Amino acid sequence: MKLSKLARTLKPSATLAITAKAKELRSKGVDIIGFGAGEPDFDTPENIKLAAKESIDSGFTKYTAAGGIPELKEAIRNRILTDYKIEYKNNEILIGSGAKHVLYNLFNVLVDKGDEVLIPAPYWVSYPEQVKISGGTPIILNTTQECGFKITKEQIKSKCTEKTKILVLNYPSNPTGSTYTKEELLEIAAVAKEKNLIVLSDEIYDKIIYSGEQHVSFPQLSQDAKDRTILVNGVSKTYSMTGWRIGYAAGNSDVISAMNNLSGQSTSNPTSISQKAAIEAFSGSQQKVSEMLIEFRTRKDFISSFLNNIKGVKCYIPMGAFYVFPDISYYFGKKFKGKTISNSIELTDFLLNEGKVAVVPGIEFGSDNHIRISYATSMKDIIEGTKRIKETLEKL
Repeated sequence: MKLSKLARTLKPSATLAITAKAKELRSKGVDIIGFGAGEPDFDTPENIKLAAKESIDSGFTKYTAAGGIPELKEAIRNRILTDYKIEYKNNEILIGSGAKHVLYNLFNVLVDKGDEVLIPAPYWVSYPEQVKISGGTPIILNTTQECGFKITKEQIKSKCTEKTKILVLNYPSNPTGSTYTKEELLEIAAVAKEKNLIVLSDEIYDKIIYSGEQHVSFPQLSQDAKDRTILVNGVSKTYSMTGWRIGYAAGNSDVISAMNNLSGQSTSNPTSISQKAAIEAFSGSQQKVSEMLIEFRTRKDFISSFLNNIKGVKCYIPMGAFYVFPDISYYFGKKFKGKTISNSIELTDFLLNEGKVAVVPGIEFGSDNHIRISYATSMKDIIEGTKRIKETLEKL
């Protein structure tokens, strides 16, 4: 059968592909250390699991409204209000089957063919692909490690045309761990207002911040910022609920209504049981979130220090999330058994085959000089995995 033009050009998710390859090798008895998945290794907190069990026992296992149940919307509204002093109404909130699904719906209800979407690089792998699926054109704003992987107001202005419709922000960032200060966000907000841009603010890592300062949510900057922003978040990272598949969008009611209609014609509702669990995540004790952050900080300190002591490796120290994005371009042009390493894909294959360590090539995030390493895994694996990376690079 002949596939559609879209299907023939669509790229697979690099992070999921690397994780699947690592699991396949493990199933064959190969001792692989996996740094590919953006998935906390902690179990979902007991109070959340208990809420799901109670949902099953009470028979809450049927269809719900496509955009989520009112009780969950209330819990999200209250969490946003408590954390950021931003007020939303229920009709300004949509629940989706994970934040990725929410983003997919969002691009598809906002982007027409030819519309341009500004995406800072390094970027999460799915942004450009989802923009293309919607018929839009991703416009990449390149950043560097030296500037903290942050875009500037001048960059935004230089890339805006009459076709520019959306600016994507993701902070703390996957893959770099970079984030923005309030002052930096205010400059971006001023440009968004000047250029009349919709801001898609993906803040899925908002609770994983190492500076000690509270995350600044884009819509809390001003009334104008709130009016032009669609806020995206979910339970996956903060509450270690990746498999539960609950994400949300908060913003303009017309956009939310359109996303709701798209869900109604595609996925229908998010899982009923997961919605009940998510109510407890947002409304219940937040103690486990604090405990996870302490552990992530310990891992971050170790892995960034270790990598920066490997010859030729330059590693930005993350401000949030649970990834490091080291520059490994020093090793390009070097050889192993007569084969030259020329890019991040070849280096990633070398680390997997020779060092038995799975990382993700930076080219998938828009920067071929880097690799992404997730430290959402045990300290035991981090210590052994970084040791293998060092020893394997020394063979070049």
